[in-house]
Amino acid sequence: MDWNVIITNLPLLWKGLLTSLNLTAVSIALSFPLGCLIAVGRLSHRPWLSKTCAGFVNALRSNPLILILFWFYFLMPLIIGRAINDLTALIVAFVIFFSAYFAEIVRSGIQSVGTRQLQAGLSSGLSHSQTMRHIVLPQAIRAMLPALTTQSIVVFQGTTVAYIIGYDELLHSASMAAERTVRPIELYCAAAVIYFVVCYCGSLLARRFEKRTYS
Repeated sequence: MDWNVIITNLPLLWKGLLTSLNLTAVSIALSFPLGCLIAVGRLSHRPWLSKTCAGFVNALRSNPLILILFWFYFLMPLIIGRAINDLTALIVAFVIFFSAYFAEIVRSGIQSVGTRQLQAGLSSGLSHSQTMRHIVLPQAIRAMLPALTTQSIVVFQGTTVAYIIGYDELLHSASMAAERTVRPIELYCAAAVIYFVVCYCGSLLARRFEKRTYS
């Protein structure tokens, strides 16, 4: 074992980690608002809207992320007639896939608020969308923080799928360094430790939000 190879390749691993974190942040920033819209649609009294949103959520949650990524990376260029760069394919696939999971979290959070808050907002003269935006969602988000944090950890772990198409995230950077140095055990162990530290810190944050929510 030559653990010095980890120190030598730290800049490459650090760059891969930053790429994974950036991909995670962009995916969350885009998929969470979309998930909120889908969640509101699922709770709509219009059957066509609620059933469409429910079908979208069920379809995405019934398929693995890697299949969604393959669909956008390989099939979309054939459909639209031009190539799609790696980052665009990743972001679109991640946003669409994880928006279904965020939608379920948001829907549960909205339902946890109860109908009295909604009725109070409507009786005060607010429209349904205004009541959702100004009264229900702010209360629901506080209750959702532990679940949202946990889902954000899942998004970070999901960035490893980018390895399949050769995008330079953390796992791919570790793999490239392992091939170059012929030291796969040391470098994959380093990658595992990095993933553990990031995810464990995220779980501590989720636990803190949970204690604050129920205190």
